[in-house]
Amino acid sequence: MVVRTENRSNHISVRRVLGGDTRELALSGHVGFDSLPDQLVNKCVNLGFDMNILCVGETGIGKSTLMDCLFKANFDNTVHTHTSPGVEISEHIYNLEEGSVKLRLAIVDSVGYGDQINKENSFKPLVDYIDEQFEKYLQEELKIKRDLVNFHDSRVHVCLYFLAPTGHSIRALDLVTMKALDKKCNIIPIIAKSDTISKSELDTFKTNIMSELKNNGVEIYTFPVDDETVAEVNREMNDMLPFAVVGSRDKVKVGEGFVRGREYPWGVVEIENELHCDFVKLREMLIRTNMEDLREVTHRKHYELYRRGKLKQMGITDDGAHPVSLQETYEQRRAEHVKELERIENEMRQNFVNKVREKDLELKKSEKEITAKYEALRKENNEEKKRLDEDRKKVEEELQVVLKRKEELEKINAEHANGVKDHKKGKK
Repeated sequence: MVVRTENRSNHISVRRVLGGDTRELALSGHVGFDSLPDQLVNKCVNLGFDMNILCVGETGIGKSTLMDCLFKANFDNTVHTHTSPGVEISEHIYNLEEGSVKLRLAIVDSVGYGDQINKENSFKPLVDYIDEQFEKYLQEELKIKRDLVNFHDSRVHVCLYFLAPTGHSIRALDLVTMKALDKKCNIIPIIAKSDTISKSELDTFKTNIMSELKNNGVEIYTFPVDDETVAEVNREMNDMLPFAVVGSRDKVKVGEGFVRGREYPWGVVEIENELHCDFVKLREMLIRTNMEDLREVTHRKHYELYRRGKLKQMGITDDGAHPVSLQETYEQRRAEHVKELERIENEMRQNFVNKVREKDLELKKSEKEITAKYEALRKENNEEKKRLDEDRKKVEEELQVVLKRKEELEKINAEHANGVKDHKKGKK
């Protein structure tokens, strides 16, 4: 028995009076706290539940169809093309009710996943979306006036990863993406359109998938076996992963009734026939048996890992020898932020000065080149002018010589003409 007493200095002292930490006592009558489970159930039913499913797979692999089949509803389905420049996140929220239980279901689709030629960063929008939802929950937790009871939990509780039925092995893109997501959400791999490969190929494909996931260190969600009521069936279902499923919105006639399935010339594939595919097993494990465990694992494992990392970044630790208050953390982060801004400002200023200096050097170099070119042209022009002057002078001298000879010839001709005239007169 432990007794707490409070003294005048407002310090609480604890002293042990009887026995160890606890001891069992027999009740002499009915008290009523055995109704606590019923109270908890009633409270949960009144509040309702949140379930967020992320569907990852290439366009046209059957994600929307499978969601319709799982919840036996016709959700809003938008036809997407293969021409998306990048991966986009499409979120649709639906309020469902079954009996007296209300479920707020969010279906998150990876639009355009795997359609690009360069698939290097296809997983990044998925990781960013999951982290964004974790951040929203963390910010609500850190509020002074928080309301987590009525807060809409948008964290991804399960990722249904749709694998193409190649029959051989997992694509590199699928391995990289699942490796990036396995520490952030519960991954359940499923083989879509499993009716396109034979039974023997399907068994080999399943074995290859699990082997490659293990060899590459990809952690997928395993159904819990610590609860005796579901341990046996969960253990059996863990050995059957990944589930091979078939989806269909159409109802076909089988015998005297109609069932959901796909009709082929050779027969009908019934999606709820366990001899044809694993759709029923997936629905049992995902919705009817382990939905609450998926929510719990998301909170205590994946979200806790994200929360721990963010708080460490904020400087908040559990080290009792060096406790850090939020005010100290804020001041420290603010100082670091200011220092980082100053560093960026100085770096930008230095870059600006360097660019101005480089531009000035370029202008001076251009000016020098233009000046040199001008001097060369001026020198060439002067030489050309000098040459032309010499040629003109030479031409003028030659012209004077020609004119002088012309005068001499004219004089000789005149004298000759006068001599001839005198000679004729003498003969007469």
